[in-house]
Amino acid sequence: MNRALKIALSAITIAQFLKIPIKYVRTGRWEWSTFFETGGMPSSHSAGVSALATFIAIKRGFKTIDFALSAIFGLIVMYDAQGVRRQTGEITLAVNDLAEQLDKLEGKPDNNVHDRIEKRLKERLGHQPEEVVGGALFGILIGLIGGNLFPKKKKISWLEKH
Repeated sequence: MNRALKIALSAITIAQFLKIPIKYVRTGRWEWSTFFETGGMPSSHSAGVSALATFIAIKRGFKTIDFALSAIFGLIVMYDAQGVRRQTGEITLAVNDLAEQLDKLEGKPDNNVHDRIEKRLKERLGHQPEEVVGGALFGILIGLIGGNLFPKKKKISWLEKH
């Protein structure tokens, strides 16, 4: 596996793991399942693409097509994480609330059934802007560490090999 991919995947994994203690600080409960959830602080999507773009900038330079591709790809992913996916989550909230309101209109007692059912749609899909920025900054840090941890290999010409 190439180093750029290792750095990006490491940033994603570490960002997902960091969500566990951050959620603990906010709720007072350790929820290990948070590792496998979408949304939350920091955005692992943003961390991964930022780490990749930073690593490529260090290894190849800012003026390369490699960096341009990774930067544009990263911006699209981050926009999607806080835009489209967050809107989907908000629509899901409305659909879940609508199901509860329908039950009320039908005269069913409110026993908080909708909070416990498994068919309730997942509401936490996207990110708040600060979660995206937090993930991006974390990814840049991981990219800087990874990019400077492995020194550039000097290219050896064919003549120097023989």
